[in-house]
Amino acid sequence: MRLEDYKKVETTNIDFKVDLEKEKPKSWLKSVSAFANTKGGIILFGVDDKTREEKGITDVVKATEKISELINARIEPLPRYELNYFKEDGKDFIELEIGDGPITPYFYVADGRKEAFIRSGNQSISAPAHILQNLILKGKNITFDSLPSEYNVGDLSFTLLIATIKDKTGKKFNEDRDYISLGLADKNKKLTNGGVLLSDQGALSQSKVVCTRWNGLTKGSIKEDALDDKEYTGSLISLLENTDTFIKNNSKNSWKIKGMDRVEYEDYPITARREAIVNALIHRDYQILGSEIHIDMYDDRLEIVSPGGMIDGTQIQNLEIGKVPSMRRNTIISDVFSRLHYMDRRGSGLSRIIESYNDFIEKPKFLSDESSFTVIFPNKGYSPVLTINNPVITGQNGNIVSDEDYFLIKLYKNLGDKVRAKTLSEMKLFFTKFQYSNMFTREEVKKFFHVQNSRASEIISLLLTNNMIENVEGNKYKFKR
Repeated sequence: MRLEDYKKVETTNIDFKVDLEKEKPKSWLKSVSAFANTKGGIILFGVDDKTREEKGITDVVKATEKISELINARIEPLPRYELNYFKEDGKDFIELEIGDGPITPYFYVADGRKEAFIRSGNQSISAPAHILQNLILKGKNITFDSLPSEYNVGDLSFTLLIATIKDKTGKKFNEDRDYISLGLADKNKKLTNGGVLLSDQGALSQSKVVCTRWNGLTKGSIKEDALDDKEYTGSLISLLENTDTFIKNNSKNSWKIKGMDRVEYEDYPITARREAIVNALIHRDYQILGSEIHIDMYDDRLEIVSPGGMIDGTQIQNLEIGKVPSMRRNTIISDVFSRLHYMDRRGSGLSRIIESYNDFIEKPKFLSDESSFTVIFPNKGYSPVLTINNPVITGQNGNIVSDEDYFLIKLYKNLGDKVRAKTLSEMKLFFTKFQYSNMFTREEVKKFFHVQNSRASEIISLLLTNNMIENVEGNKYKFKR
């Protein structure tokens, strides 16, 4: 590739380094660990990572020897990698390509310590405990739901699962055969974690769904701002049905006239919402103790948040939905749900969610980071803003929309698919502080978001280009209606 081509590679999959930093090689060796632990990637030596200035490497032969020496000494086990060098505009550059490895985790080793890294956006970060556990299981070619639990066959009941198998497949559950064939138990009659999750009791504490219908467009306090809230535990099958019922009970069916026909609209299409609930249940990371799936319903949207990001460390918002590979974090649960026709083995669920909104301008959004996966459904029955007569904004029913709600409408429309969910939440709070009437500076952005000058400038630029703020006086800004 030419240097220009490297700049087109997704930042998740490439790092630029001006040199080897021999005294502090961890700066790039941690990316070797991270790439090997996730999807692989490239480190390009000879290019400044901040300015992208092409400086080149002074002694290619010595540099390549040193790179190999440091990887062999500091990365354990040894990952798959390839070194190439090329010349452009009279300068030498080294490409280090790291493959994703089968025997994870790949550790950076120094001073008697071992540390595993993963990719998060365009950074290599230390792997959180739950991701490290997942990497260990991946390296052993096993999944969390296949591990034996503390329960024996007979300790827990499977009445709902057995009845559902009969209803969905017409087959009778054979206790002598099906506990093992379905992966509910091992040969020693120990229930697997998957079996425990599918039992009537759903005895793992993290097997829980928390549902809330909020009043308006933002979260508040459960006591004052929640129209309805429920917590569900038990079998994954009961969690699916109870969660879907909660969404249905807190939704409305609307209609519109198209030509001479009356067209009925569901707030959230049943096939799409069930697909998202199923995905949350079978793909969530059950090793994050104390976590649960959250269902948050607002006037204008439904958010389904499940613990655990993408298995391969990528961020869903940076991928083309139709080309997202099908990867299963919990194989036993996935297989049982597939047998019950709750999911499609072909991995086309996300595309079907998008297709269910073919008749609607706004589309569902998918967001992920290293610890969570979020699906945001627009409410088909909600027409957010029809008229703006400063300073009064009215919605579809003529009701006055608050400044906060109107800002959130613009925020999700303009930036919902461009920034992380955490950043959206921070921007909500930042608006709450300054509103439409107060000015702010880059320094105030820097302090509020706890970032450096360069990142503060990026945030301001993002808000400006998306028509969220305006420059009103020198280096001062205001939120724009």
